Amino acid sequence: MFAGLIDQAKAAVARLLLEYVARASVAVPFVIALGFGLAAITLMLVQYFGHTAAYWMMAGGLIAIGVIAAIAVHAKEHEEAVAEEQAEHAHSNNVLSGATTEALLQAPLALLGAASAIPGGATTILKGARIISRHYPLVLLAGLIGLLFWPNPAPAEDAVTEAEPRPDGLQPSQTWH
Repeated sequence: MFAGLIDQAKAAVARLLLEYVARASVAVPFVIALGFGLAAITLMLVQYFGHTAAYWMMAGGLIAIGVIAAIAVHAKEHEEAVAEEQAEHAHSNNVLSGATTEALLQAPLALLGAASAIPGGATTILKGARIISRHYPLVLLAGLIGLLFWPNPAPAEDAVTEAEPRPDGLQPSQTWH
């Protein structure tokens, strides 16, 4: 009786765990690169200002980055809380309309057309394409990172789909979600 429910719970936990492992595996090279970048900046500061001043500058810079990040996280959490309250009051779906989706899909082509119409635009587009093709692994990695953090559309809780009646007259079994 509870086997199906337990299997669904296991699948949900496994899916969540795999999602976070995938995100963490993407972040590891960036964290390592950040460490090397910080070491290089520290060495440059040591050459120009000496050891003590360079370390104080690095400490102050990292504290400033931490404060900015804390403010950004707090602002995002506040926005999410406000959005949740609005969603509770409105009970509406945040689904893009068909016209908005169509406009978003056609925007890159429109920008490309506008850029190619200006003087020197075609050569600029070709230079940009050459740069992108030269660095395609980095562009591909950036695209994949963007897809990892792309928001998933939440299923509508109020939407109820009714199954067609079966030919034998029996009702389909209901499942718990």
